[in-house]
Amino acid sequence: MNNENLNSEKFKKDIIIAGVGGQGIVSIASVIGYATLEAKLFFKQSEVHGMSQRGGDVQSHFRIANAPIHSDTIPMGNADLIISVEPMEALRYVNFLNSDGWIITNQNPYNNIPNYPDLNIVYDTINQFPHSIMFDAEAEARKIGTAKAANIVLLGAASSFLGMDYTMLETGIRKLFGRKGDKIVDINIRALARGAEIFRDIKK
Repeated sequence: MNNENLNSEKFKKDIIIAGVGGQGIVSIASVIGYATLEAKLFFKQSEVHGMSQRGGDVQSHFRIANAPIHSDTIPMGNADLIISVEPMEALRYVNFLNSDGWIITNQNPYNNIPNYPDLNIVYDTINQFPHSIMFDAEAEARKIGTAKAANIVLLGAASSFLGMDYTMLETGIRKLFGRKGDKIVDINIRALARGAEIFRDIKK
């Protein structure tokens, strides 16, 4: 991947990270943050909004640019990417997407409310967006060792849209998980690679 931001006169990426408390939203944002620092870019991240305890809806705005960023929140219609660890949560923020924006989402629901919408309707609505990828992130994560890495699989699938070299995301993983030991780092590096592979397979 070309590190497009280093060669561009103006570079920005506006990303919404969404899901449910306990699904690793903070970890996704942290890996991107470390990678952004490695790329010597500016970034601003909103604090996690919503109920961050397990089971509550969570979302964070993450803005990357090669110039100072004045606001930590993304205006409606300006987001380039939604990374969501839960399908209904992806739909909650689609009004933020720009016309060329992408949705990368897990297909597995987290039934944390009594009136969770019909899953077929959720899927059909996501599939109506021309730029969307939806897959079973937990199943893919289990293939490399643990379903807990589903969030990093999704990040890997979104890696092509972040505008930075893939190896910087690997560095971000090492910095975030390094204190947990080599095994945890390796699992998450492989989860990232699996996500990137899934994206390539889908786009063939």
